[in-house]
Amino acid sequence: MDVLRPTTLDAMIGQSQVRARLSIAINAALSRNEPLDHVLIDGYPGLGKTTLAHCVANSLGHKIQIANAASIVAPRDLLPLLTQAEGGVIFIDEIHRLPAPAEEFLYPAMEEFRIDMVVGEGMNAKVLNLKLQPFTLIGATTRAGMISAPMRRRFRIQETLDFYSVAELAELIKRNAAKLAVYLPPGGSGRIAAVSRGIPGIANNRLLWVRDFGVKSKSDLDAALTMLGIDEHGLEPLDRKYLDTLRTFNGGPIGVSALAHTMATDEATVTEIVEPYLLRLKLITRTPRGRKLVPA
Repeated sequence: MDVLRPTTLDAMIGQSQVRARLSIAINAALSRNEPLDHVLIDGYPGLGKTTLAHCVANSLGHKIQIANAASIVAPRDLLPLLTQAEGGVIFIDEIHRLPAPAEEFLYPAMEEFRIDMVVGEGMNAKVLNLKLQPFTLIGATTRAGMISAPMRRRFRIQETLDFYSVAELAELIKRNAAKLAVYLPPGGSGRIAAVSRGIPGIANNRLLWVRDFGVKSKSDLDAALTMLGIDEHGLEPLDRKYLDTLRTFNGGPIGVSALAHTMATDEATVTEIVEPYLLRLKLITRTPRGRKLVPA
């Protein structure tokens, strides 16, 4: 929800070192009357990459053009973004999904603020160089390792977002509850924060559910979270199903394919949704032979 999104870097909670470095870069660019260097932000989904991009654009005093790399299939799809940026900020989400031709089309735009277009065919073809107003490209990705080396090299500012602490999430929940006029019982913000996996996006979703549930007391809050199937560790039904499946195989090791098949789900759900949090909690381990429960 846009109402929950902070509009400036100072208004953001968490990622203090990232925000401090970006503030220095922004102030330096403004003092020189130059565009901010291109920025690459990577991190787990829900950590605030899009929010950070909006805050950077607002701090620069520029509008922001937004696109998802999945919707860009050819270089021509980049033309509206580049020509309408007008010296502002272009934000491309999941930038690792850009097809190679579109990525290569961006190189001169990022380095020299120009695009090369071929007009005509055969012997009559001509290459036109179109100058662009200087702009800042902010790329966001959940898979930094999939970005090509040439593309990565063109981002002078590269930042990685970390998971939030319970205290940071509690402060965020408290602030957003006030924005939404949602009642939280004493300690309620900390209770929600503790089961939000260190991710602001999840914390906000929990808060919106609490609003819909109509929480009036601590017992109501517990009932609301219980209805979602969330336990005191933040584990959800699919997480517990994963752990129970491993227990049926004596704790493993078991291959991810067999594990997903037994759970009646797909491998991507297991590896990208379930396992990251269980690994962070040190409840499981990955071995060459498969997944295993830790002895504890």
